[in-house]
Amino acid sequence: MRTRTVLQATILLAIASVWSPAHALTQEELVAKIQAAGYSQVSDIKSTAEGTTAKAMKNGKPVTLVVDSSGQIKERN
Repeated sequence: MRTRTVLQATILLAIASVWSPAHALTQEELVAKIQAAGYSQVSDIKSTAEGTTAKAMKNGKPVTLVVDSSGQIKERN
């Protein structure tokens, strides 16, 4: 019984570590990801309830971006 409990705890810790915020992007990695998506002049990066927001330029126009917890980049209207 004790072995099973230890095994379950180990599995839960392994799963938690995959979803842990410790795997969040650094600011430099976030900027690189946004630039790789075609944006430039990335600035004003902030953590918010909806994700990480940033200001950037795309096709000569200013945009506000939201990067969610799964790493998806979306333009905010």
